[in-house]
Amino acid sequence: MLRRNCLLLFLCFLFEQSFCAPFQSRPGQEWPHSQTGPSAAGRNGGSRGFQRVKRGWVWNQFFVLEEYMGSDPQYVGKLHTDLDKGESAVKYTLSGEGAGTIFTIDQITGDIHALRSLDREEKPYYTLRAQAVDIETNRPLEPESEFVIKVQDINDNEPKFLEGPYTASVPEMSPVGTYVMKVTATDADDPTYGNSARVVYSILHGQPYFSVDPKTGVIRTALPNMDREVKELYQVLIQAKDMGGQLGGLAGTTTINITLSDVNDNPPRFSKSIFHLRVPESSAVGSAVGRIKAHDLDIGKNAEVEYNIVPGDGGAMFDITTNEHNQEGIIMLKKPLDYETKKAYTFKVEASNAHLDPRFHNFGPFKDTATVKINVLDVDEPPVFSKPSYAMDVYEDTPQGTIIGAVTAQDLDAGNSPVRYSIDWKSDLDSFFDIDPVRGTISTNELLDRESIAQHNISVVATKVNNPVLTSRVAVTVHVLDINEFPPELAMPYETFVCESAKVGQVIQVITAKDQDLPQAGQRFSFKSPQEGVKTKNFTIRDFGNNTAGVVTLRGGFKRRSQEIYHLPVVIEDGGLQTLSSTGTLTIRVCGCDTDGSLLTCSAEAIFLPVGLSTGALIAILVCIVILLVIVVLYVGVRRQKKKETLMTSKEDIRDNVIHYDDEGGGEEDTHAFDMGTLRNPKVIKENLFRRDVKPELGLCPRRPIASQNSADISNFISQRLQEHDGDTSAPPYDSLATYAYEGEGSVAESLSSIESVKGETEEDYDYLNEWGPRFKTLAGIFGERSESQSDVTSSTTTENKH
Repeated sequence: MLRRNCLLLFLCFLFEQSFCAPFQSRPGQEWPHSQTGPSAAGRNGGSRGFQRVKRGWVWNQFFVLEEYMGSDPQYVGKLHTDLDKGESAVKYTLSGEGAGTIFTIDQITGDIHALRSLDREEKPYYTLRAQAVDIETNRPLEPESEFVIKVQDINDNEPKFLEGPYTASVPEMSPVGTYVMKVTATDADDPTYGNSARVVYSILHGQPYFSVDPKTGVIRTALPNMDREVKELYQVLIQAKDMGGQLGGLAGTTTINITLSDVNDNPPRFSKSIFHLRVPESSAVGSAVGRIKAHDLDIGKNAEVEYNIVPGDGGAMFDITTNEHNQEGIIMLKKPLDYETKKAYTFKVEASNAHLDPRFHNFGPFKDTATVKINVLDVDEPPVFSKPSYAMDVYEDTPQGTIIGAVTAQDLDAGNSPVRYSIDWKSDLDSFFDIDPVRGTISTNELLDRESIAQHNISVVATKVNNPVLTSRVAVTVHVLDINEFPPELAMPYETFVCESAKVGQVIQVITAKDQDLPQAGQRFSFKSPQEGVKTKNFTIRDFGNNTAGVVTLRGGFKRRSQEIYHLPVVIEDGGLQTLSSTGTLTIRVCGCDTDGSLLTCSAEAIFLPVGLSTGALIAILVCIVILLVIVVLYVGVRRQKKKETLMTSKEDIRDNVIHYDDEGGGEEDTHAFDMGTLRNPKVIKENLFRRDVKPELGLCPRRPIASQNSADISNFISQRLQEHDGDTSAPPYDSLATYAYEGEGSVAESLSSIESVKGETEEDYDYLNEWGPRFKTLAGIFGERSESQSDVTSSTTTENKH
């Protein structure tokens, strides 16, 4: 017992370095005193309090090893009080975390045991309470005290990399010791106990390229000048081991994928020193002539290449750009090519990196040069006009056949083929112009009118004689010049009025003029009265000299009752080389005005009309009345002229009213389905009975009555009725049903079959089908062949009979 207590005291001193009281009671230890003690009694007026009792036992904490694998419960410690004399009169109780389930106490001896294995990483300590009571009365002998049982750690957890595997990147060509990344492993063991959680890092795979700091886990480069173009991806295996890396420690590993990022350490290089290209001389400006490429081992922006043409022979004719997708150099045509002028071009192209790294300037110049030779191929080209466009002037009304200008085109090829000219008819639909096909002179073909079309835009086509497919076009603009052929006239129909209160010399209207002609120096008009020099009584014209004039009153006191309208002639002259003039007339109305000259009314009738409806309102009312009367008359007329209802009403119309029954008849021997006497008694047949489904017409021929009433004539009667129905032209073009209640063979009237009737009939001639047109051609051929075959058979039969 003494040795066990000493061991526990040693463990307390070694790991906790805190106070640990002995488990055996010591003299001088007392129960915690109450505030109702003697001192408190003195403060409360000498009232009696409880007496302090000495404390018999004190403890701090116990320890228990984790992951205990023994068969017996693990001993934790012992509780004892001085009041326990060994007579089994004291009972020990335990409560708190895990009491009774994890920890148990011997009530007599006070020994505490752990019932199962514990895991410090799951719960590091347990807080419990202990008390000594009387075994018989359960009266507390000492106050309840609290203590802690700590789970002592063992090395049962290996270090773990929680974020692995890792990915990192470091620039290529980095110096030794360049930082790559830092990895951290965590150990769930107690870091305050021994070396269980002390982790040491090492590299298992990845040397000699990288290294790791054993304490911090920082990974750095260990080899200089690692080239991405040689090897880009490295896989490094890192180990973390506890117990300070000593033998017996637990270890965990992780993988780090390290990629060397690219830097611009390689210049572009052409695959060959000379590039040969060929281009037709007809290539359009801006088109691609060819492609060249300089290869760069770098990637991304470090592989971007810029191409430039070295100033020299082809710098003015060609340009080069970079294709951003594949870094090719595209040679473009800047100016038109001409095989007859120059057949080949030679120039140099320089390729360089767009983004340079100053750390690698000592590697040499980051550019390369190649020679490009371009041969121009000859192409048969269309003629070329001497000007890109032509402009010509012609006066309107110029006589037909007058030459107004010429165009010139030339074949620049070595053959120098002659050229023929023509006007595109689409550009000159009205054939105003004509062109000489050999000389290219353009002449008028019609009289031109500037007022109709001031400018003609035609297209002239030049064609090579030896190759008419090759043509070229040029635009020709013909300006029709104006001549003074139209006199000026008033710009608009002016509505001029003069107030009754107008004064002498007052300008009541400002007028201007217009001219359909178009003078080169602008328009110039002059205005005057036709009686110039003679004083008029009422109005005159005053020319302001700026293409406008004013109507001026010569008197006042105008009255609507005396005269409502005045007519003032105005003479207008233009300023052309051949002066033209015209006379216009202004209508001036006398109107009533306000004191400030605002117009009130110009109607003389307004003076005499009483106050009430205006003239416009009365006219509108009269128009409405007339319209209503016309509508009524039209309605009555339509009603009177409505046709009488036809004889056949909708109820009497029997068209398409065919009732279908699915009852099967009794055959030829069934004579009870209808009255056979009707067929044998012609008396019941009414003469001249018209059809109910058509309107009777007067032009119809009456049916011929049956002369005989014998039953032998029934067959003839039905045949006549059949022919009448088939030849009835007044029948409408809709379906109708005609029923003939007559039996076949075995009856008195004999058979009505059309098959047997053919025997006694003559052969019908179907030649009339040929006259019906091409639609009946096939039908006429079929019946024609049938009639011919029948006639042949008949003739052969006759011949045989003769023989």
